[in-house]
Amino acid sequence: MRILLFTGKGGVGKTTLAAATAAHLAAHGGKVLVVSTDPAHSLGDAVGVPLGSEPVPVAVPEHEAELHAAEVHTRSLVDTAWADLREHLRTLLQGSGVDELDAAELTTLPGIEDLLALAEVQRLAVTGPWETVIVDCGPTAETLRLLALPEAVSGYLERMFPTHRRVVRGLLAGIAGSGNVDRWDGVADALGRLAEHLAALRELFQAEGTSVRLVLTPESVVAAETRRTLTALALHQITVDGLVANRVVPDPGSARGAAAAWLRTRRDEQRATLDSVRAATEVPMRLVEHRAQEPVGPAALAELGADLYADDDPLEGTRGSRGLDVVREGTGTDAEYTLRVPVPLHDGAELDLARVDDELAVTVDGRRRLFALPAVLRRCVVVGAVAGDDGMAVTFRPDPDLWMR
Repeated sequence: MRILLFTGKGGVGKTTLAAATAAHLAAHGGKVLVVSTDPAHSLGDAVGVPLGSEPVPVAVPEHEAELHAAEVHTRSLVDTAWADLREHLRTLLQGSGVDELDAAELTTLPGIEDLLALAEVQRLAVTGPWETVIVDCGPTAETLRLLALPEAVSGYLERMFPTHRRVVRGLLAGIAGSGNVDRWDGVADALGRLAEHLAALRELFQAEGTSVRLVLTPESVVAAETRRTLTALALHQITVDGLVANRVVPDPGSARGAAAAWLRTRRDEQRATLDSVRAATEVPMRLVEHRAQEPVGPAALAELGADLYADDDPLEGTRGSRGLDVVREGTGTDAEYTLRVPVPLHDGAELDLARVDDELAVTVDGRRRLFALPAVLRRCVVVGAVAGDDGMAVTFRPDPDLWMR
């Protein structure tokens, strides 16, 4: 299974390019689903077919192929999938003496719509015949929050309710009183299912076959956000396999006149902007020239996809995310360990490191990620850190009070 997520700053054309990639793959015989999780859906407008939550076929003219498309409507998911667990949690809180109105407020989980959108993508991916699922995500900020949610909610759940179901049941029984243990089994079961579901989501979106393709336009503001996004996605160990620069001004060649001069000036500005992005990353970039007509409908999208990828495989470039790497020098309490965190840092990145129990908290530009430390480093103290273009190197030394334990 190959999952490809398209995102970028609002208005850069990510929906069109996601649909064009899907149409191109379908035209070459692939079994492809393109699905939108963007709250402001425009995928149906792009493919020219009314879409709902279940996939519908979209014929690709001049090809004996069908593309399937869908739009995830999270409001209905909240009313169905979340209702069961929310009711269990309200029962739990009321049983512990929380007022009914307060219990209702406390069980309104922030970000639940985004989380359910991810869950719906997973459901569609694993239940259909698709070889490739292309996701038209929301703008960059929403996508980063979306991809970070499974881990964030898992951490919250782990702190509130221990992993082992027996421990959870014991906790609930303690709240309810020993005579009402059976009453709380539904709560424990629902929490267990949620934990398993979150783990499956994390695995799906950090799998080797899952990657993000960033869409940008050759503008300085968009380029700056793209560089920050590359860092943020690496922080969450999400693979970015390609960049697509959209609306590049065509080369006027040897033409003369005011219009040609304007095109040359604008093209030079765009080239400089794109060069600044290339200098910040090794991720390959494709260019899409600005078109006179908007590509709408399967035929126009398939044509755009053919121009974009030519004879290349649109799915090439997948790379597994690099994990943490530890290098040791010396032995015993005289050893020094260097932990390398593969998070590329753009110029001006605001970086903060902190040790939180057995985890290293890395914050870049206000986005925080907890990395579980390898066992050997849990008995060490941080003595220094160096940041570079390819990430961070954090130095540890054994803590004599913990080393022999």
